[in-house]
Amino acid sequence: MSKIDKIQELQNILKENQTDFQTRRELASLLSECNFPEEALKHFLYLSKIYDKDSGIFYNLGIIYEKLKNPDKAIEAYKKSLELNPDEADTYYNLGLLYADKKMYETAVECFEHVLEKDNNDSNSYFSIGYCYFKEGKFDGAKYYLQRTIDLNDEDIYAHFYLGNILKEQGDIQGAREKFNKVLEISPDYSWAYYNLASIDYEEGNLNSAVQNLEKTLELNPKDVEAYKIYAKILAKEGKDAIPIIEKAIENCPDEGDLYYIFARLHKLGGSNENYIKYMTEALKHNTTLSISPKLLKKEMDEFLNFS
Repeated sequence: MSKIDKIQELQNILKENQTDFQTRRELASLLSECNFPEEALKHFLYLSKIYDKDSGIFYNLGIIYEKLKNPDKAIEAYKKSLELNPDEADTYYNLGLLYADKKMYETAVECFEHVLEKDNNDSNSYFSIGYCYFKEGKFDGAKYYLQRTIDLNDEDIYAHFYLGNILKEQGDIQGAREKFNKVLEISPDYSWAYYNLASIDYEEGNLNSAVQNLEKTLELNPKDVEAYKIYAKILAKEGKDAIPIIEKAIENCPDEGDLYYIFARLHKLGGSNENYIKYMTEALKHNTTLSISPKLLKKEMDEFLNFS
């Protein structure tokens, strides 16, 4: 019997007996599993009023609210579940992820620490704490937890990746390079690892290697704005025409103000004043994605017009 047929069977049973709570619970779980969260929610809410001391029902409500993109309700449900059963590690873990998404990193870490109290070898919780510390800029703490993750699970590409970023930030370029290469050994299509290798190559003056890694980055992720920027800088430094790469960048990322600004400057260098004004104007239209002040950009354009 397919899952859909099973859902239909359970629904028919409930039509005959609305108080068959075991059937309702089975149906709710199956609806959630089959990605019918709205229908599952109705049944679990009904059950939560009957079995208001059942932590499992509130845990499932948390999962469903997550599926429905309602993190506040999910947090409320998970917290209720933990009031009823403080020893449930999975609930703490899910709650921690929600707090991390809300950038409430200290609270998230507390949740993951509860998981580690139950299972000191939970690599996901070590990674999650390392990630929270990374986002807070607590790099030494992050290094410890990310390395602990790797000790438990050497195939965790994200632990290697974030550890590589920390090593790069701290000046250990060789260590960072090794970590990004390890990421690619595990997952050859991880574009951000190629980008970070390209960034290291560019900073060290290895432009040919940088270009190779940038091309691989853009092959895997044609919307990587920062990769286009570095590529354009390399072409300009080598005296080559950078306009085609920025044209491609704008085609793939049409809402990025920085790209229009770079494009304008390239046209100015090429003597095309008309295109300079055209793309400076476009940059101002996309001012929310400019990394420089729109006021400074406007001042630059006004000074050019007055001088012309």
